[in-house]
Amino acid sequence: MRRLLLPGLLSLFAIAPARAQSLPILSQNPPELRWREVRTPHFRVLYAGGIDSAAQRTAARLEQLHGPGVATLGVRPRPIAVVLQNQTTVSNGFVTFLPRHAEFFTTPQQGFGLGTVDWLDGLAVHEFRHVGQFEKARQGVGRVLGPLFGDGALGIAAVGVPQWFFEGDAVGTETALTRSGRGRIPSFNVGLRANLLAGRRYSYQKAVNGSLRDNVPDWYVLGYFMTSYLKTHHGPDVWGKVLDEYYRFPFYPFSFSHGIRRTTGLTVEQLYGRTMTEIDSTWREQVALAATTTPVRELPVAASQNVFAQYQYPQYLTDSTVLALKTGLDYIPQFVLLSRHGAEQKVFTPGQLNLPEMLSVNGGRAVWPEYQQHARWGQRIASELKVLDLKTGRLTRIGRGQRYTAAALSPDGRRLVAARTDAAYHHALVILDAESGAEIQTLPNPANDFYQQPRWHPDGRRLVAVALSAAGKTIVVLDPNTGTSTALLPVANLNLANPQPWRDFVLYNSSQSGIDNLYAVSARTGQTYRVTSRPLGAYQVAVAPDGRTLAFHDYRATGARVVEMLLDTTAWVPLPTATADIAGPYAAALTAQEPAGQAVPRLLARPDSALPRYGVRRYSPLAHAFNLFSYGVVQSPSGNAVSVGLRSQDLLNTTQVFAGVGYDQTERTFSATGALSYQGRFPVLDADVTYGGRDAAIIYRGVTYRDQWQYARLTAGLRLPLNLTHSKYLQALSLGTYFLHEQVYGYDLPARRLSETGPNSPLNAVQTTLSYVTQLKRSARSVAPRWGGAFLSTWRTTPFGTGLEARQWAAQGSLYLPGLTRNHAIRLRAGYQWQDQLQYQFAPAVSIPRGEGYTSFDRLAVASFDYNLPLAFTHWELGRLLYVQRLRATVFGDVAQGNDYRGTAARLNYRNAGADLLVLFNVLRLRTPVEAGVRVVYRGAVGAWVVEPLAFSLRL
Repeated sequence: MRRLLLPGLLSLFAIAPARAQSLPILSQNPPELRWREVRTPHFRVLYAGGIDSAAQRTAARLEQLHGPGVATLGVRPRPIAVVLQNQTTVSNGFVTFLPRHAEFFTTPQQGFGLGTVDWLDGLAVHEFRHVGQFEKARQGVGRVLGPLFGDGALGIAAVGVPQWFFEGDAVGTETALTRSGRGRIPSFNVGLRANLLAGRRYSYQKAVNGSLRDNVPDWYVLGYFMTSYLKTHHGPDVWGKVLDEYYRFPFYPFSFSHGIRRTTGLTVEQLYGRTMTEIDSTWREQVALAATTTPVRELPVAASQNVFAQYQYPQYLTDSTVLALKTGLDYIPQFVLLSRHGAEQKVFTPGQLNLPEMLSVNGGRAVWPEYQQHARWGQRIASELKVLDLKTGRLTRIGRGQRYTAAALSPDGRRLVAARTDAAYHHALVILDAESGAEIQTLPNPANDFYQQPRWHPDGRRLVAVALSAAGKTIVVLDPNTGTSTALLPVANLNLANPQPWRDFVLYNSSQSGIDNLYAVSARTGQTYRVTSRPLGAYQVAVAPDGRTLAFHDYRATGARVVEMLLDTTAWVPLPTATADIAGPYAAALTAQEPAGQAVPRLLARPDSALPRYGVRRYSPLAHAFNLFSYGVVQSPSGNAVSVGLRSQDLLNTTQVFAGVGYDQTERTFSATGALSYQGRFPVLDADVTYGGRDAAIIYRGVTYRDQWQYARLTAGLRLPLNLTHSKYLQALSLGTYFLHEQVYGYDLPARRLSETGPNSPLNAVQTTLSYVTQLKRSARSVAPRWGGAFLSTWRTTPFGTGLEARQWAAQGSLYLPGLTRNHAIRLRAGYQWQDQLQYQFAPAVSIPRGEGYTSFDRLAVASFDYNLPLAFTHWELGRLLYVQRLRATVFGDVAQGNDYRGTAARLNYRNAGADLLVLFNVLRLRTPVEAGVRVVYRGAVGAWVVEPLAFSLRL
């Protein structure tokens, strides 16, 4: 649902031992959890950690949605498992077919995007729509592919369906079937609205594939409007018909567009153009009817207007300076100081931000929440608080291992109020000591209302927060001394956010006019006022210490900017108390079209006591370790080969199994491989066995000999992947040790290569590796890390005294440095490899000079210099076929010295230089860009040029 998952650092940084680790590292929960299962007629809900009531509720909601949620697609999905992930504070959800199941991350969003619907209810509606979308693939060609691929056939058949359809259709469903889906929330579409109102209507290629210069809304936004346009103009079941056409035969370019044209008469480009024209007209009418625009004064910034950058969430430090968060395509998130009269100043670069809008400044300190992932268990992600002393720069970590998703400092900076949702889905506000992090008080919350974005009242005694209940949202004033709570507004289907108390008022954000603006409510009289009327949206208000000005961020196409206005209550416009938001484009029509458009919101409003209860039983991960999900023709887990076999992976990511028969096209031989990875304990246990054939030739004493033989290879060992990130640097450590046994049979050649085992000389080797990487986070436009380092050491030996003998030790390190300008980067790398090649040659463990083949030396020292730079950021299009986003280059120099002491001492020196030229592009309008290019190398030792193609690499 949301794309907030932390980067898979270990998969990015780990360097795998040769012939091992074919199965990737997945994210697991700690093994001490005790899992349970709720079964309904169509769902299995797996959960752990005392979340019984939420699991029952989720199961009941899903069962209610089984028919209505996918009615317009014309499917009845098969039973599916849903895993409730409650050990993480990431707000997310997804459905996958590898293996087929769904996962709901149970910590709710704190931001504006939650709307007025319970978090788990919203996930159920959105994610179950994905289940129905995937179920459509079980027709036409999908019926033929099923026996060949298992559930993997769903992905293969759907390869031509754009991601904007999947996410946009699901957002449209949550909008139609709930009172507050994202299609009803102006902040969801503010980026697209800003572009259109500024005259920036991009081509379909750019809208689908993105940009490294401009803000191009993601596929959730694009997809919502395109799918909704077609539903409102061609009927609610139009996408079911499009998919029926598509799945007749999906394997040709633009088959999805062909399905749209055969169903509606529109090409996908025409659909995009008509959608943009319609919503552009709607939004221009909305702006024309809005109140007179409130005048503001923009604070000066350093960012260029040519590349998208924005400044958000201002908090006053003095009457004339604010602290704000700066982000953009050219920047990693950083806190900056903005002043009316001075230049922008960088203050601090945070780590993995949880909720950036909860930046709070008081008492000379700033606080914000950050994710902190457990070193080993990828599904255990805490949310702690970072407190920065703005005078000394001292940083304090508050609540390590805790679940604080929003926090604010008291006026004197000594206390914190934090919002927390525990593993049992219980919501609370907690008061903490800002220095020690000790919990002082937990405020009572008997109704389990969800509190959002709490702030301290200027008196330092009371708190204000947005409270979400089953009936809707309101703003409450809480008194920790008495435990009482007072609502300032009627509880209603009104999206409220960012409350900021000032004197007898509370200022806040509201969507009630159809545009997010600032409003205020009098705590004394209950009267509401409109404070701003900005054409795109005014967000995150802050009041200057002297009470004379307001600061907020104001949206525009080039990026939000921090602006100020006079705080003059006489200019505020009194309004009647609103009870509902004005729905965004298509929202009302979508609800009216849905067969259950009125029924589902009523079902979701039923109290938990009225829901059915289902049986619960213990769930054993070990008993369900083997879960076959793909068979016949399967893709290997590493994604680089296709085999005939099977794949298995349990729903909790503890056990992976791969077994298959492969074919070597070079030697035209077959091999059978079986691999197992058990990742449910602290060290990962890996084992794989391969039995196959070889067909090769050698030239021996002038005569060519060819032979066919068989080999058996066993690899088994342990690895310990650790994610150590806790700041702006992404850090990973990996330690692994593996045993390798290889034996050959039927080998009749008169000689063999030193790198191969022979009939009477098996290989029994042990390999141990240690790797560590630390890299500064990268912006979207960065082509390489600008700060950081990496280290890899490898030890290979044959310690058993049987079979072949050899030893190798190697170490290699890299240093990353900034280049001459923002997006330029330098890498310095050096390594040394020693080996004793008694009877066998190991593969290289250091990077050999580019342009050279590997020569096995007893001693090998290497070094290299890389200068990485972008050449151009483009929007080049070749019709439907190609979209080029970036040209970049790497200029490099490699040196190496190899010494060989076998027999007569020999030395070989390498002095190579060259350049890589690469293009980042999208083909056939697929959103994931591909990078490919060419390498040109001058081999100094022989005075020759080498030109090599660079293999495709995906930028994920």
